[in-house]
Amino acid sequence: MSGCGMRNGEAFAVSLDNIVADDVYRITEQVNRTTCQYERVKHRKPGEYGDVPLPARVRQSIEWYADKHGTVDGYLLRHPGDPTRTFPRYHIANQWQRIKKAGQVDIPDGIVVYGLRHFFASNCLAHGIPITDVAEWMGHNRLAAQDRAAAEAAATVAPTLARVAGRAVLLVPHRSENPDEAALPADYR
Repeated sequence: MSGCGMRNGEAFAVSLDNIVADDVYRITEQVNRTTCQYERVKHRKPGEYGDVPLPARVRQSIEWYADKHGTVDGYLLRHPGDPTRTFPRYHIANQWQRIKKAGQVDIPDGIVVYGLRHFFASNCLAHGIPITDVAEWMGHNRLAAQDRAAAEAAATVAPTLARVAGRAVLLVPHRSENPDEAALPADYR
């Protein structure tokens, strides 16, 4: 979420099939919080999608996770008790709270998972990415519609953001003695 600006439900529907270029991820669906099913992306018509910059570090994390844990029909995250079901929305919030209480990562009070999406937007704007491009990537089409010329420039800006966001501080919540983590590059630990 901090690397691509996804909504929670969009992040829960991440799929290897949606990596459409080394530095582009295509958001095609989300896990609906009420039905717990894959559905169209919020504020988009069926079949519409959004392409967002994909920092190398995020792509490598997706690929590492898929190699380590496998996928179901390309999807990375599935219900921990039943892989035939979608990833439950409450699960990440529960993990976030456990990590925070255990002191595994210094998470300031008031910071919630959805804040990672806001970090993405702030990081983009702080690095000079036009607000119209950021709005388009985040699915806020009304703002982007006000300035179509700037929104169309997103294709040329995306590789730059993919590099910039890849250098940003990403929250990777683990400090474990788990030997499986030896396969994870040092800058991921």
